[in-house]
Amino acid sequence: MFLATLYFALPLLDLLLSAEVSGGDRLDCVKASDQCLKEQSCSTKYRTLRQCVAGKETNFSLASGLEAKDECRSAMEALKQKSLYNCRCKRGMKKEKNCLRIYWSMYQSLQGNDLLEDSPYEPVNSRLSDIFRVVPFISVEHIPKGNNCLDAAKACNLDDICKKYRSAYITPCTTSVSNDVCNRRKCHKALRQFFDKVPAKHSYGMLFCSCRDIACTERRRQTIVPVCSYEEREKPNCLNLQDSCKTNYICRSRLADFFTNCQPESRSVSSCLKENYADCLLAYSGLIGTVMTPNYIDSSSLSVAPWCDCSNSGNDLEECLKFLNFFKDNTCLKNAIQAFGNGSDVTVWQPAFPVQTTTATTTTALRVKNKPLGPAGSENEIPTHVLPPCANLQVRTASRFLAGAPFLVGG
Repeated sequence: MFLATLYFALPLLDLLLSAEVSGGDRLDCVKASDQCLKEQSCSTKYRTLRQCVAGKETNFSLASGLEAKDECRSAMEALKQKSLYNCRCKRGMKKEKNCLRIYWSMYQSLQGNDLLEDSPYEPVNSRLSDIFRVVPFISVEHIPKGNNCLDAAKACNLDDICKKYRSAYITPCTTSVSNDVCNRRKCHKALRQFFDKVPAKHSYGMLFCSCRDIACTERRRQTIVPVCSYEEREKPNCLNLQDSCKTNYICRSRLADFFTNCQPESRSVSSCLKENYADCLLAYSGLIGTVMTPNYIDSSSLSVAPWCDCSNSGNDLEECLKFLNFFKDNTCLKNAIQAFGNGSDVTVWQPAFPVQTTTATTTTALRVKNKPLGPAGSENEIPTHVLPPCANLQVRTASRFLAGAPFLVGG
């Protein structure tokens, strides 16, 4: 009776919370920028600020002295009164890269603390019920026998949208190019589109399905075609991978979103600082298709990690391990995955405000390392960023993925 009442009460809770989230009516950064450029005073200050950001890493401030610093601060203060200052972007929007470029040009002002990187994305209105109510309300002990991940793949093939975008990533992720196992750039782009466009009940059903045996967990691990999208010949150092990620607007934004929404908190009921499993899963899936693509480490646990390690870290070993462990030992993320997989989240969710801390946002594992995002007017993709080549490994055939056939490890 309680669960039935809660099931029908969740949509009302979503409505109330969505009003709270969207109350500010913030513009996306593209519209806010266009609006600003039409106003003479705003346009002048915005152009000044972009020059400040572009020169931040080329000793602009030092060379120009206190007068230039004051001019930059003045521009920032003036823009705080404009919609551009609080603009956000939507994941998967038509002009996402351009929107993120504008956002980071504002963020990379004279605030001066790269540790406090907040998510550039507008919070989703639906808190929990939209993606979790599709899962049966069952306990962990009563997870059905059989291969839930295989069933999820079959369900995807019966849905036109899911089948379309799944086919769109299977092809480039399993097609060899020259001496490489795949075209990794196309594979990553198609994976991002899959998780941005396909309804969560299908995409999450394949990525976070609950399992009882190795055949199921291996299929779950193979969801993103890791031989192309994840694995390489060698593992880079995690801090070097993070630096590479931060030279790309999409990757930097998705990583900031992940740290913001999957921050663990031992004092909360859910083990999440923001008490929101849905936002954590959305942020995690958003990393797939970037150079920071995470995946399950093996077929025996829910531990995930990017393809990197902490060898050759030198004096940064502790910092590197903190970064890596934010993925591998993240109780918030693990609980969110388990909650989706077995439908148990509604029994632990408490509609309360997030636990308050002394910092405005997470500071875990984000490095104080100033990397320029390029001068004003540069391309959305930073030209110095180059994706690593694919590993020279055996390709799984596309037909096996699309047909939903069981995986044979090594076959």
